[in-house]
Amino acid sequence: MYQSWQLFWVFFKIGAFTLGSGYAMMPQIRRELVTRRKWLDDDEFIDIVAATQSAPGPIAVNLAVFLGLRIAGVKGMIATAFGAVLPSFAIILMIAMLFQGIQNAPLFVAAFKAVKPASVALILVPVFTIAKRTGTVGFKMFLSVAAACLVAFTPLSPIYVVVAFAAGGILYYGRKK
Repeated sequence: MYQSWQLFWVFFKIGAFTLGSGYAMMPQIRRELVTRRKWLDDDEFIDIVAATQSAPGPIAVNLAVFLGLRIAGVKGMIATAFGAVLPSFAIILMIAMLFQGIQNAPLFVAAFKAVKPASVALILVPVFTIAKRTGTVGFKMFLSVAAACLVAFTPLSPIYVVVAFAAGGILYYGRKK
């Protein structure tokens, strides 16, 4: 039970203070679980990240569930899932209640525009870490960085970027066979 509470608290803190997606949370999760607490090693963490990416749903919750299950069983899975979801739920609920009068305020709009590049930077950290660990370099790394920059610094929808880069990768690697 004590480890489940610790897992809840780790994921609650990360969920409360990380801006961006689940990918932006990965460096903090890795630092807490692998480097600081030594509950997993790097190889286990990378394997769980790979499994998480193949499961449907939000990556942060999937990662929390897989990690919680691996570290502390079903109790750990429940603790990490609630820890990861609760801060976002509370913040979104609060924003929804306050959003009515400020959605067009210049400061509010500027704050959201400022968060986008910061989120992309937070996403690039695990990309480089995992790429280095798995030996991914060259063209694949270029594609990852280019896609992240397009999402961060252009008005293109992330959906179009993902579809375009997926099609490009299929064409490129299909031609090499």
